[in-house]
Amino acid sequence: MLEQWYEILKQSKLFDDISMQDIKTMLECLAPRMASYKKGEIAARFAEPMEGLGILVEGCLAVQKENTDGARMIIHMLKPGEMFGEMALFAEDRMWPATIAVQEDSTILFIPPDKIVGRCFQACSFHRQMTTNMLKIVSEKAIHLNRKVKFLSIKGMREKLCTYFWELYERSGKNIFLLPMNRTELADFLNVSRPSMSREMCRMRDEGLIDFHLSTIKVLNKEQLASYVQ
Repeated sequence: MLEQWYEILKQSKLFDDISMQDIKTMLECLAPRMASYKKGEIAARFAEPMEGLGILVEGCLAVQKENTDGARMIIHMLKPGEMFGEMALFAEDRMWPATIAVQEDSTILFIPPDKIVGRCFQACSFHRQMTTNMLKIVSEKAIHLNRKVKFLSIKGMREKLCTYFWELYERSGKNIFLLPMNRTELADFLNVSRPSMSREMCRMRDEGLIDFHLSTIKVLNKEQLASYVQ
């Protein structure tokens, strides 16, 4: 039944540096549960007991959190091959750290936590590699969350945008670069409304700070852009 998902699973970071044949063998040991969901359903709910590490193999999911006002904020959009719940695997009380909302009909494989963090009695090398991969994934996620908190702490719209664009500018080493997410995802990441963000980007273009077309951003005035960076 899992055969149709082998290629998707091979793309998952959980199985980095593990051969396709070893993945097939591992799946027999991991014994994941396959679950299908319709658009609009909830695959996992914040603070409820964790069923297992989720790997999306088909569809689209949104990782959501609610603020004190009850408004939902999208933390991340998940595509096939990506996973969720990894930050809770090593917790004493394994609860879902966020709500997983189904954006389109989806299929998810749930791997029991003990199969990931528990001891493999066969001592297979590829299981050890999977554990190494998991530690790397958790470390990268922690860095990403720290970055998210940084942008949430910035108050002004222009300051958020300039700080984000400045990061991409420094990372690429060029004054022309591509946004790694679309406008809606960027607005969600910065925790702002898309219309307000688009208006501010247009003002920045009119003032000669940047130019843009679709996902391409061009820095026109590096010094002025840097003056808003926080």
